[in-house]
Amino acid sequence: MKKTGAWAARYALEQLGIRYTFGIPGVQNTELYDELNNSESITPMLVSHEGGGAFMADALSRLSDTVGTLVVVPAAGLTHAASGIGEAFLDGVPMLVICGGVRTDVPWKFQLHQMDLHQFMKGITKATYLIERHEDIVPTLFEAYRTATSGEPGPVFIELPANLQLFPGELGDLPHWTAPVLPAPAAVSQIDAAVALLQKAKRPGFFVGWGARDCLAEVTALAEHLQAPVSTTLQGFSMFPASHPLHTGFGFGPAAVPAARNAFADCDVMLAIGTRFGEIATGSFGVTVPAQLIHIDINPQTLNVNYPAQVAIAGDARVVLPQLLAALRQAMPAQAVNTGLQQRIAADKKAYRESWYAHDSKGRVNPARFFDALRAANPPEAVTVVDDGNHTYLTAELMPILSAKSAIVPTDFNAMGYSVPAAIGAKLARPDVPVNCIVGDGCFRMTCMEIITATQYRLGLVYYVFCDGELSQISQAQEIPYNRKPCTVLATVLIDGVARAVGAHYLKVSSDAELAPQIAAANAVAATGQPVIVEVSIDYSKRTAFTEGVVKTNFQRFTLAQKARALSRALLRKVAG
Repeated sequence: MKKTGAWAARYALEQLGIRYTFGIPGVQNTELYDELNNSESITPMLVSHEGGGAFMADALSRLSDTVGTLVVVPAAGLTHAASGIGEAFLDGVPMLVICGGVRTDVPWKFQLHQMDLHQFMKGITKATYLIERHEDIVPTLFEAYRTATSGEPGPVFIELPANLQLFPGELGDLPHWTAPVLPAPAAVSQIDAAVALLQKAKRPGFFVGWGARDCLAEVTALAEHLQAPVSTTLQGFSMFPASHPLHTGFGFGPAAVPAARNAFADCDVMLAIGTRFGEIATGSFGVTVPAQLIHIDINPQTLNVNYPAQVAIAGDARVVLPQLLAALRQAMPAQAVNTGLQQRIAADKKAYRESWYAHDSKGRVNPARFFDALRAANPPEAVTVVDDGNHTYLTAELMPILSAKSAIVPTDFNAMGYSVPAAIGAKLARPDVPVNCIVGDGCFRMTCMEIITATQYRLGLVYYVFCDGELSQISQAQEIPYNRKPCTVLATVLIDGVARAVGAHYLKVSSDAELAPQIAAANAVAATGQPVIVEVSIDYSKRTAFTEGVVKTNFQRFTLAQKARALSRALLRKVAG
């Protein structure tokens, strides 16, 4: 059977259930775009910038059963996309990166876009593949998909030279895709060891990350069986519903909200699921992790790294948690409802929120009141897409997320500009639910022109732009030690002008009184398929628990000499103005 390489690639992607590709046509991939245009099951999405396309692919993978796929040209197309690929790599998100390659059937060097693509991709992908023969196209794409979705997920890179795409070649027998099965169960001895620790626990606690994203039922059953409080990582802050009485919030150490700090203060056995115990999740490694730690993660390289585990289980939470739940139920009866614990959690949450209500926002929008109004105006399954900055931690601390996998955020790569295009990928993944984007004005100006893509494809998204004129997460960190804010004060951007340029509807919220009517108006316009940009005059003067906790944690690590230098410089600059 003779077919072009572009045809073979399209066949493979259709077999794999790919529904969207993201990118921009160029010299080395026009043949593939022509084939994708003929597909009845794949929609090739034109983006404004390949970086935006990569963030869209990332969000699509996080929120759907299909894998986000890029189709880009080498060199500039690939380098533009690198931030989104890197985000997927560090956050454990599957992605196929299909890149046209320069022609391999000609003797010339220094072709357009020619560079060592694989060396460039090596550090931000799980694997790279160079396809050299027509008959290898389908098997290689199948293998790349397995690599992207097996173990800890991540992006893979495939170079498909232009000449293979353009010209027919012998394909051989076309294989059919067979979806991989779940990995083998954990050893019974490991499950028994975990159960033994949990049986003896007086104050167990759960720390839940993105790796538990498909295990809400099991996590809930385990927590209720043990009456254990549940905290989450930042990336996993939608893994356990805020409405559950055992939910405490994001983190559990000095940088966590009071409900989590207090519930975990005397934790003697911790069950950590699907987390690396990374810097953000641990408040700059400021947490105290019990010696009796049970750590379950799909990537064995995350175990016994930052915090040693008494029981370390390398396995898929979808397999291990049902094992653990069954064994625990057999070993011990369910604990009676811990009314005292649940009441303390509820009281701490209420007190923390009231501290925000009591804060004088001086006529600007109070963050807690914003998130209360947003929550009230949207169904539990509405998706929240967050960017990187002060608004990230405000959302994690103040926005009650009520259903699993209904909020996503860039975490370990921490790419600013993520949320505007990622919201587009989220809407493609969940077309029947509202999608709200929370983005700071600094992040917004990085990728705001990508909203043109939402306008072009009639995707009714609502972008809430938190405007304070600064890169506030960093400016807050600068203010205390430096008494100045170098390169974090932003030039004015006319948000209404951006809205007009990209074809979005524009609204503004200047005070708390405008929240309910303007959010309702935004939802009404978005329901018609037009994106909406809502400029929010946010008050950032009150710091989040995360910001205050991280600053204290890092300051406490300084030597006496370092503390003295930092304090004296801050005092001197304060006095000098």
